[in-house]
Amino acid sequence: MAAHSGAKLAAYHLILFSLMKVLLTTTSFQDTPGKHQELLNKQDFEVDSLRGPLTEEQLLPIIDQYDALICGDDDLTAPVLEKGKKGRLKYISKYGVGLDRIDLVKAKELGIPVTNCPGVNQVSVSEHVFALLFSFCKNIHLEYNVTKAGGWKRYVNREIFGKTIGIVGLGAIGAEVAKRGAAFGLNVIGYDPYAKPEIAEKYDVKMQETFKDLAAQSDIITLHVPHTPQTEKLINLDLVENTLKPGVIIINTARGKLIDIDAVKLGLEKKIIAGYLADVLDIEPMPENYAMKDWDNVLITPHIGSRTYESVERQGSAAVENLIKMINNH
Repeated sequence: MAAHSGAKLAAYHLILFSLMKVLLTTTSFQDTPGKHQELLNKQDFEVDSLRGPLTEEQLLPIIDQYDALICGDDDLTAPVLEKGKKGRLKYISKYGVGLDRIDLVKAKELGIPVTNCPGVNQVSVSEHVFALLFSFCKNIHLEYNVTKAGGWKRYVNREIFGKTIGIVGLGAIGAEVAKRGAAFGLNVIGYDPYAKPEIAEKYDVKMQETFKDLAAQSDIITLHVPHTPQTEKLINLDLVENTLKPGVIIINTARGKLIDIDAVKLGLEKKIIAGYLADVLDIEPMPENYAMKDWDNVLITPHIGSRTYESVERQGSAAVENLIKMINNH
């Protein structure tokens, strides 16, 4: 009898999954072969793929056609979610960690569950922080172009040993940065009012009372917090003019809106900020006329911090598994 019931349940799930229409927008998932793609292909979903991040204007005409999203940093605004709810939309599985592009209040109000994939990209992103830092301090980004053009101009470089790195946000990524910072001989300080004390103790991070305390001492500031109303323009004009240690390097692999771009430009022009190293921008993809993109003291990568084979497979598999769990629980 139990076996018969199990067979009926399996048949029900097969029918349910085959009726499920899924929109996949994350390009990392699509561009990177691996177990995550195999897992998705096994589910008998009808899957459409578009290359995100998609804007509200792109999503509004189509969102009501799908039961579920496996999304990246698409604009899942209140109007998009309302349009989706009037149609077929039942589940949102976020590939990655950040949820700031999803109107979570509206999703909850409409009864649309949203999941994400914490704890899967900290190694990749923390490695990218130091890839940016070393590329800048050793002028790799400039020397590469010199020798590629057949030249032999030699810049004077910087060491990071003995410098102070200020980590803003001591979550999974921040902790990995702290671990690597200590190994490179950096003095590691941190600011995070929500940090677990044992994390700071484990990695010998000297926690600061305020963000300004951290900013005043740091030779390097690296940002690892979500974008919220409280963290928007964390790097602002007042901080640049009155608090930052002259010659500071600012690294942003978190969210573009954590910085006031005009304040950073001013800081770079006045040499208060020695370098701005970014893997994220306030506008993505980057417009052709984006401010500072040609400046020698700015190093921009196109949101690839977690785009490694290992991390994509972990995140992609987690996103598919989250969707399967939501469907089964429903």
